[in-house]
Amino acid sequence: MEHRNSVETEVKLRLSSLEGCQAGLEALGFRLTVPAQAEVSTLWDHHEQLLEQGSALRLRRYAGKAWLTWKGPRIPDALLKIRPELETEVANAEALEGILRALGFVPVMCMTKTRALMFREDLVACLDDTPFGCFLELEGEPPAIHAAMEALHLGPECVEPRSYSTLFREHELGS
Repeated sequence: MEHRNSVETEVKLRLSSLEGCQAGLEALGFRLTVPAQAEVSTLWDHHEQLLEQGSALRLRRYAGKAWLTWKGPRIPDALLKIRPELETEVANAEALEGILRALGFVPVMCMTKTRALMFREDLVACLDDTPFGCFLELEGEPPAIHAAMEALHLGPECVEPRSYSTLFREHELGS
């Protein structure tokens, strides 16, 4: 979760389980950077303006740190999720929440998942265990993403195009 480019390119792959996934990634040169632990993400909005624009404002707490992330509208792609993204680490998440509230923003969703983070020079891999399933996210340049998917024997049928917030809402409605 270091500073990234202003455009995020990733794929979210639905898995039947995370068992063996870390070993498969290690065989491809990934190293575990953050072991599996809780990540709490809160989406903020102001009169649904961001939602209407296809954007999101997220405050994430993970691995003893916090980040504020703005995600812009998706750029069309058949397989990958590509969208503008700006992110910064936050020194005091509680103070930031106060600032957001003072500006008229309200929390519209809060989701907890378990995430392990792995890095390779050209890719970031997130192993996510959520209330609605297990996922592997690969973030980086498209050729590296495609090559890793092929090496892991994960085809387009594994791609989950919906966002975690959409999946979370659908899960909550189904519960």
